[in-house]
Amino acid sequence: MDDRDLCWLALNLVFYGPSAATRRVLGRFSAVTDVFRASRADFDGLRLDGEAVEAIVSGRAIDRAGRELEKIGRKAYTLLTLDSPGYPGYLREIFDPPFVLYCEGDPETLRNPAVAVVGARRPTPYGRAVAEKLAGDLAGRGCVIASGLAAGIDACAHRGALQKGRTVAVLGSGLDVPYPWENRGLHREIAGRGAVVTEFALETPPLAENFPVRNRIISGLSVGLVVVEAARKSGSLITAKLALSQDREVMAVPGNVTSELSAGPNGLLRDGAKLVASWEDVAEALPSPWRENLLAQREEKEENSGASLSREERRLLEELPVDAALPIDELAEHTGLSVSSLLALLLGLELKGAVVQHPGKEFQRRM
Repeated sequence: MDDRDLCWLALNLVFYGPSAATRRVLGRFSAVTDVFRASRADFDGLRLDGEAVEAIVSGRAIDRAGRELEKIGRKAYTLLTLDSPGYPGYLREIFDPPFVLYCEGDPETLRNPAVAVVGARRPTPYGRAVAEKLAGDLAGRGCVIASGLAAGIDACAHRGALQKGRTVAVLGSGLDVPYPWENRGLHREIAGRGAVVTEFALETPPLAENFPVRNRIISGLSVGLVVVEAARKSGSLITAKLALSQDREVMAVPGNVTSELSAGPNGLLRDGAKLVASWEDVAEALPSPWRENLLAQREEKEENSGASLSREERRLLEELPVDAALPIDELAEHTGLSVSSLLALLLGLELKGAVVQHPGKEFQRRM
């Protein structure tokens, strides 16, 4: 960690990330290290908070950054700054890149641009299935999936990606403040096989105002963004607007016109977003060379795709929709099979990756 990195961390702690104030400061000084060598008079006319100036010129900001750095080291996190060789190049290109990225896991996961998959926190079974399948198909072809670790579509995208590849989670809190609490296990799994990142200092709580700010990082890390399900006013649409402002490709999965959760993606499609029904649609929307690299891995459809399934399993699979989950008693009524026979068949289909089970013994066919 050199002086420049320590100064970037101190600047982030003083101003809580990029802002109009920090742009004025950086516009006056030729290097970030010069900010912390300046006198009070050097900040005249910048319209800065007096406490911020005092923290800089007194040395308190650098001292705090040093203590923060010690905590980062004890927790075995990685700190990437705008001057770090490992800082994501695609993220550096946006208007307001974070000065620092705290990273838990493998920072190499950030080396190449990702595809972001975002959506509603309370999705339908259809939305869950689409997000997981889409993320898995892309991750299995070497594409990193980025999302926000929120409940719902975000979590489904992360889980789908982890089945076949890597994923990046971007937090609206400090790395050591798990949020949401129910996804703390998923947080650990992502850190073990991908990366969890944030610009917020350690011990920062998940304040509501943090999440629109972190959304620019999700889109900034990505070469394209897919919205699966979202209400008309939602954080996912904020992320889509940020992606457009960053010149990223915005895509959407169409939904049922009677569902409120379809209003967001259907509105994006109406306004010109790329329609997504498969991983190939995502690949074709991306710029070169990512488009060619993904499509080069296009797999020919196997002639006997259902050869590994028994006749009973294929029959049962035909009864299961991809856009909803059916309870076990309804399946028994539709098929005429006993519950015990159904559970045995469904277990086999789950193990083969053809069916997903939801709480309450409800089952859904994977896409």
